[in-house]
Amino acid sequence: MNPHLARLQPYPFEKLRALFAGVTPNPAYREIKLSIGEPQHATPPFIMEALAASLKGLAHYPATLGSPALRQAIAAWTRRRYDLELDPETEILPVNGSREALFSFAQAAIDGSRPAPLVVSPNPFYQIYEGAAYLAGAEPRFLNTLPENGFAFDLDALTPEEWARVQLFYVCSPANPTGKVLNLEDWKSLFALSEQYGFIIASDECYSEIYFDEAHPPLGALQAAKLLGRGMERLVMFSSLSKRSNVPGLRSGFVAGDRELLQRYLLYRTYHGCAMAPPVQAAAVAAWNDEAHVRDNRRQYREKFAAVTPLLTAVLETGMPDAGFYLWARTPVPDTDFARDLLAAYNVVVLPGSFLARASGGVNPGAHFVRIALVAGLADCLEAAGHISRFIQSHQKPETKNQEQGTQK
Repeated sequence: MNPHLARLQPYPFEKLRALFAGVTPNPAYREIKLSIGEPQHATPPFIMEALAASLKGLAHYPATLGSPALRQAIAAWTRRRYDLELDPETEILPVNGSREALFSFAQAAIDGSRPAPLVVSPNPFYQIYEGAAYLAGAEPRFLNTLPENGFAFDLDALTPEEWARVQLFYVCSPANPTGKVLNLEDWKSLFALSEQYGFIIASDECYSEIYFDEAHPPLGALQAAKLLGRGMERLVMFSSLSKRSNVPGLRSGFVAGDRELLQRYLLYRTYHGCAMAPPVQAAAVAAWNDEAHVRDNRRQYREKFAAVTPLLTAVLETGMPDAGFYLWARTPVPDTDFARDLLAAYNVVVLPGSFLARASGGVNPGAHFVRIALVAGLADCLEAAGHISRFIQSHQKPETKNQEQGTQK
């Protein structure tokens, strides 16, 4: 077996199961799961209808490149969303969800003949980036994104010698779990480093359609490149329908950008055997062509954040993210203790932040944080927020309570 497999850590939810082993949740409360970033809003019926109406397509092998209709629908969406003019024949490649593509892209992109390749990612991060680096024979490097720095990349954390070894840089904007959205200056700095050292930027934008101000959607990587007068060389972006359209089980997304990179990645994929099923492609066409359901999806998230965030900011150090559907909250006790005790007391499940990060620069930037995914319905999220508030208040020291009461007076 590939020896690099031994370098993979258990996935965060495996760690969560181990953490909760032996815990008996309070039977007085039903489970409310806010740990996994799985959308719970209803899948739009028209997407399911498009899927069902296309089942005859199962009689044919799909092309790895995807159907012209799907690539054209994606191109039209990127035009509406980002004001891009992408060639659907050479600059768009449908994939089976962003997770699959984020992992496999590294396998195609890393040049193992060059010494000691590095793959950079934010910290905390989506664990696929780390696994993709290891299985490609590269070493991950983590750039801490901390609240005191506005969750921005610390690009000075790497030496020039390390930058020269970087082959791939994963960006997640909006970020999981912090919700940080890179601005134009952030992209300008990153593009300058890519031009200086020649590494590829892989921009994970699967949360791009969950935001709070309809007039100001998050900036995308390819959009930033266009605004800065830059081409798409060494730049690709990954998008998905899972969060946008509430279809995580559909496994449908795309990669777009540098046509030379995509041409080589397509070659890899023809061997990888990952063509999208024809009914899934038909459903994806329907989803990318409609925005009404996406606006309604955002409305539901806005309502939840508006209702829940004030309740949690009263007891936890947290706040509205730039975008996405997570609250990243600092805990008054170790994050693993917080998650375990909250489950026992109130049957609310949150994810310890330390499971989403690695020690770097002497700190684990996820320690003493939890990720709270506001994916359940409004009533469930409000109920969970109430439980969390009571849980924290019941665990406060008497002198802390007295101080807060004095402040309130």
